[in-house]
Amino acid sequence: MRAQIVLFDGFDPLDVIAPYEVLMAGGVLSGGQVAVELVSAEGAREVPSGLGTFSLRATDPLQPSTVDIVVVPGAAGLLPGQEPADATIPAILGRAIDTPLAALLKEAVDRAELTVATVCGGSMLLALAGLIDGRAATTHHAGLDLLGATGVRVVRARVVDDGDLVTGAGVTSGLDLALYLLERELGPRLAIAVEQLIAHERRGTVWRDAGATTSVEAA
Repeated sequence: MRAQIVLFDGFDPLDVIAPYEVLMAGGVLSGGQVAVELVSAEGAREVPSGLGTFSLRATDPLQPSTVDIVVVPGAAGLLPGQEPADATIPAILGRAIDTPLAALLKEAVDRAELTVATVCGGSMLLALAGLIDGRAATTHHAGLDLLGATGVRVVRARVVDDGDLVTGAGVTSGLDLALYLLERELGPRLAIAVEQLIAHERRGTVWRDAGATTSVEAA
């Protein structure tokens, strides 16, 4: 299983580092069955995060046609309505969309055999690009209303599995999302082994559009 985690200017570091470490550990403990790379739409480069001078290096270009999983992080920035406006999370995500990243993410979403996963505001990036209209997804609690306004079916859960789209809620949900991907793709033994290695147990129940209906909606 080959996974690529996308970097763009202004990304949130924890959205990237948490799933990267989980997937990397999965590769080590499975004897190399998982490979994970940090990538950008532009190829190998130093990519500045939204947290001051902290940056990470993309080693390869994003290649939706050749990978199994693409993980999209959110941005680190100010909340909508705060100043300066160009430093807010929606503004950072908007600038990311105005790059070659948008077309590559469309290619990823359109390829049925590829799973697109997001952490925190990563689902908002896809939504603002018009790529997940009508899909079930979640994001950070502060962005749920905005996500719903884009036409996404908002689900208030920590991890939401909508088939080839798997989304995580707040920043730390990247741990749970990546562990769930390991379980879903390679089985529970590997996921549990990684949980034990990093001393983290997943929180909450993964939402899927299956099973009995209830009078209380998750959305």
